[in-house]
Amino acid sequence: MKRRDLIILLGAAALLPAPIGRAQEPGRVYRLGILAPASDAPYVAFFDELRRSGFIEGQNLQVDFHPSVRAEEVPGLAAALVAAGVDAIVTGGEARIRAVQKATRTIPILALDEDLLLHGLVSSLAHPGGNTTGISILSTELDGKRQELLTELAPAARHIAALADPASTAPEQLRVLQDAAWAHGFELSIHVAAKPEEIIPAIDMAQAAGARALEVLATPLFFANQKLIIERTAALKLPAIYQWPEIAEAGGLAGYGPRLTEVFRQRARQLAKILRGAKPADIPVEQPDKFELVINLQTAKAIGLGVPPPLLDLADKVIE
Repeated sequence: MKRRDLIILLGAAALLPAPIGRAQEPGRVYRLGILAPASDAPYVAFFDELRRSGFIEGQNLQVDFHPSVRAEEVPGLAAALVAAGVDAIVTGGEARIRAVQKATRTIPILALDEDLLLHGLVSSLAHPGGNTTGISILSTELDGKRQELLTELAPAARHIAALADPASTAPEQLRVLQDAAWAHGFELSIHVAAKPEEIIPAIDMAQAAGARALEVLATPLFFANQKLIIERTAALKLPAIYQWPEIAEAGGLAGYGPRLTEVFRQRARQLAKILRGAKPADIPVEQPDKFELVINLQTAKAIGLGVPPPLLDLADKVIE
């Protein structure tokens, strides 16, 4: 997404009622660096929530936004944001967070990761320590729940596959998933994609290996390339479940987890605390507390899958 497009999308937010919250430091312009994958709706929600807290882009908030960058570019961009003297850096994904942490030990870092504690990015959830806090989205637990839901979506599949990004999914997470698969009597194969160009070959390899359903594990890489994954799994008639409910709304078969726009509002509220002077070490890492199951029956019909009625009853939203 281009920076210009994001500005246009945010225009509607400027028409909302006056922001809620105490006044900011008079005359000060806060500088925010963003080094993370971009998606329209989540960032509209993010900047809307910041506005409600009194931080308004173009008035008292200046944003240096780097949305879609390759892994090799991240260290240089992180160093540039530090050199620019931003007040805080918003980032997501283990590799990006580590790069920013390496670049600065003083500028507050607001991170979004699959599991901040498991990846060793904070000391604890209650007392993160250092200059990093943020949101840990419970991927370790939720990946297991999505695996269970996938076996209910495609009960005839005795071999399922997991599409994993090694930059986001730790080996111990994969072992937990495989152990759970064996315990329930089905086979789980792991197929890795670390770059966009590796995604389709990994999906093709999963099907060639005998997988009859696919779990797309949590990572910014797969979220940024969701259209590619949705189209390929549809072409292969391969049932797939995703990290975010919004991906099912965009054409994926099913999505289970927190709603991404709400997660971005949550991180905006954390950022407001930081911009008001709170130290990241004193702001507990937060976790989502509401999860949604969305099933897309249009996609199910297109791939010839009959969704069991009990699962439809369980869903928070069914797209007819």
